[in-house]
Amino acid sequence: MSSFLYKLLGIIILLALAMPVAAQIRPAAELPLLFSADEVTRDRDLGIIKAVGSVEISQGDRVLLADNVSYSQKDNIVTASGNISLLEPSGEVLFANFMELSGDLKDGIISGLRVRLSDNARIAAAGARRSAGNRTEMRNAVYSPCESCTVEPGGEPFWQLKARKVVHDQKEKVIEYSDAFLEIAGVPVAYTPYFSHPDPTVKRKTGFLVPSAGGSTALGTTLTTPFFWNIAPDRDITFIPTITSKEGLHLAGELRNLTVTSRADVKGSLTYDSNDDIRGHIDTVYRRDIDDTWRGGFDLKRTSDDTYQRRYGITSPKTMTSRAFAEAFRGRDYLAIDSYLFQGLQETDSAGKTPIILPMVDFNHVSNPGRFGATTSFDVNALALTRTEGHDTKRLSMAGGWHLPRIGHFGEVMDFNVSLRGDMYHTTNLPIDGQDGTDSGITGRIHPEATVNWRFPVARTDGRITQTLEPVASVTISPNGGNPSSIPNDDSIDLELDDTNLLSSSRFTGLDRVEGGPRFSYGVKWVATGRSGGTSSFFVGQSFRVRDDDTFGEGSGLEDNFSDIVSRVNLSPGKFIDFAYRTRLDKEDLSPRRNEISLAAGPPALRAKTDYVFFERQQDSEFGGREEISGSLEGKINKYWKSSFSGRYNLVNSGVLRNIAFNLTYECECFTFSTTVRREFFEDRDVEPNDSILFSLSFKTLGDVQTGITRTGS
Repeated sequence: MSSFLYKLLGIIILLALAMPVAAQIRPAAELPLLFSADEVTRDRDLGIIKAVGSVEISQGDRVLLADNVSYSQKDNIVTASGNISLLEPSGEVLFANFMELSGDLKDGIISGLRVRLSDNARIAAAGARRSAGNRTEMRNAVYSPCESCTVEPGGEPFWQLKARKVVHDQKEKVIEYSDAFLEIAGVPVAYTPYFSHPDPTVKRKTGFLVPSAGGSTALGTTLTTPFFWNIAPDRDITFIPTITSKEGLHLAGELRNLTVTSRADVKGSLTYDSNDDIRGHIDTVYRRDIDDTWRGGFDLKRTSDDTYQRRYGITSPKTMTSRAFAEAFRGRDYLAIDSYLFQGLQETDSAGKTPIILPMVDFNHVSNPGRFGATTSFDVNALALTRTEGHDTKRLSMAGGWHLPRIGHFGEVMDFNVSLRGDMYHTTNLPIDGQDGTDSGITGRIHPEATVNWRFPVARTDGRITQTLEPVASVTISPNGGNPSSIPNDDSIDLELDDTNLLSSSRFTGLDRVEGGPRFSYGVKWVATGRSGGTSSFFVGQSFRVRDDDTFGEGSGLEDNFSDIVSRVNLSPGKFIDFAYRTRLDKEDLSPRRNEISLAAGPPALRAKTDYVFFERQQDSEFGGREEISGSLEGKINKYWKSSFSGRYNLVNSGVLRNIAFNLTYECECFTFSTTVRREFFEDRDVEPNDSILFSLSFKTLGDVQTGITRTGS
């Protein structure tokens, strides 16, 4: 008889016995039991149904596969043997040599159990007992998430947990171990009488996270024991207490909240140090979509003192910026209302001279294209800037413009722009140039401007390489001057001439300074793209001003009629090399006044990177000159091991090494070990140069363990 006929006969017999069988084996949910097999027989006297060959039994979301299955109607017991697989509703699969299960497939005893969890981690046990359909007790069991990561090809997993008893409670969604040993590379390295972790169905669970220990010269021995509180699916808190032997208790934490329309992330820390000083910080980000037009939010970033975050290993910027804002988008209009509060953390920063912006309003409107594609624009900016020491500024700026893009008969691309801008200022305590006193009052300016941008792209290809040559030019006409000393400069202090702004009508980043006088910018751009994806590009350009403008300080590259020459080169001929070079050359002798070089070369097995930056200090700039080089070398030793070496060197003042680091990492699909040795030469008040070594171990499904030592001093 064919296999199909055996299966058909099995279904017919099941239907014939449906009433008595269902009365005995259906669970409370009254779900039907369905099965198929190559051959089905029934012993009416003993009340036993036997199925042989490719047996498949399903009851609800559970499916049992086996070579041989027998069902006792009297005892309501299913016995299976030979290539047994039991698919659970959670997605895990149980394999065994022998199973004796209840009629609903929920309870029973299992011999030679092997379990593949829903995240592909595996458990093997000599025997097991299932109860309540959601609790499996295993004896002499082994757990490991490692699949391809083994000590030897086809051998034991790289790491595994061996326990006398393992309980998987699917109701509580936890896996518990009793008398457990952690083995790495076949060697027992740790023992615990009890251990537990969430099963793969859990994404977030309240409880202690893996602790970490370490030490530093500044803080002494440290022990951190984080605790995670899963308040709700959209809200959680992580408490991070750290005990230090020298500075006492350090408390840190993070609150996260996410809804359909908002997101909040609150980080903070607090400590009472050995000098009886309270130190801490807060770092808060909040965003909310109010409706289809409006959204708003705020950033609150403050610290008790300049060096606190660096001393306690918390990432610290040079300036902490707090902000509150609301913005609206509607059609082609944009409105933003902002306020800013700054906290400078450098030794030269003065809190009294740091500005407070409350508020700053921006409005931008661009019309729909009209005749010939022309558009009009209208921009408004209002600003109130105050200081506890120094001058205060209130500014209102309005600008209107007309813009027309055109493509000529020969393919030239042109943009015509005409604008008129008016600025009004009210200043208080503004220093008078060349005098000791200050002045207060109202002033303003009107600044008309007309600009024509032109470019003429020409392309050719030979089937392998496509090249584009594009001459570019820009002509701007506006009145000379426009920057009287009665108008303060708060947002346009630092200017950098480069390839990105050479063709702009104004190279200033803010509104306090305008670029006046007739001027002409020109350059040429070349791009080549290969069929295989490689690209190369080049740009060089310069600008000419009819009249000198003392608005631009020495070193800006724009202080004379002819500007410095700016250039950019990018080379990416293949995936193993990336080269970028940007420069600004003195117009007289072509000596470099700014250089930026970036090179990455080599395959992933051995890849080198280097970056070099140099620029001169500009007159009246808040930033000094800079020259430094940094580099790294990354290599793969073999399939699992890789290492890297990096460093940064300051080339100013006879050269100073800023930092140096070496990393060695072992990584496979279930385990990562990393060690980093680092030397920092940075020094700032109570933050001294330091040497550190960090060890990190990451066990897939279990968590990360970190420890390290930091020694401060020259």
